[in-house]
Amino acid sequence: MKYVRVEMDGRACYGVMADGCIEIMEGTPFDEGMRMTGMKIEMEDARLLAPTPFSKAVCIGLNYRDHAKEFGLPIPQAPVVFLKPSTSAAAPGEDIIYPAMCHRLDYEAELAVVIGRRAKDVAEKDALNYVLGYTIANDVTARDLQPKNGQWTIAKGFDTFMPLGPFISDEVDPRNLMITSRVNGETKQLSNTSNLIFPVPYLISYLSHVMTLLPGDVISTGTPGGISGMQRGDIVEIEIEGLGVLRNRIG
Repeated sequence: MKYVRVEMDGRACYGVMADGCIEIMEGTPFDEGMRMTGMKIEMEDARLLAPTPFSKAVCIGLNYRDHAKEFGLPIPQAPVVFLKPSTSAAAPGEDIIYPAMCHRLDYEAELAVVIGRRAKDVAEKDALNYVLGYTIANDVTARDLQPKNGQWTIAKGFDTFMPLGPFISDEVDPRNLMITSRVNGETKQLSNTSNLIFPVPYLISYLSHVMTLLPGDVISTGTPGGISGMQRGDIVEIEIEGLGVLRNRIG
């Protein structure tokens, strides 16, 4: 299924995409008792929201070899982990705010894992049973505020610095997906999730032994090489095979 979160009558609700329409559900995909209502809206009439109101976005740094190389850093021996606050979420089509204190703003195309049920101390062999599906993330970064050694929270935690969407799909294989970023139509990153240093099942297991992953939480799996700066007015697009295109403007 392809799950979307939309605004209807001033409230957020979930639906399932099919044949150019969204069928609205009662409840959420994270609820055992959710059901379809039969109510449908056309895609072009829908105002999409970030597809999950995460309690935390757990992000992985330097998880592609070429990205570590472009920063002159060694290949990590364990996942490099940082968190983004829930207030960093942004919807498809929403402007990414360029902070006044920032002088270089970067895109980072990433595959995001959406947790479907509470996960604690999960074995790697069972990890995918805890996944609702996958979506696209843009790990926006104020690069000049990110020290090479030290914490990354300030550089990555601004409001609108975690665009997600346009939908969550359980129909893709995270082991082999083409991932691309474009700025104003020019391709900047081009890779495949097969190049991840730490794959999805390992990340879920590893993180669940540190912190409890809650339904709706996001694991953003890292970005490939090819990052660069953006300017106000630029259009950034992240495309992942089978997951559509996440498009935002720099405001």
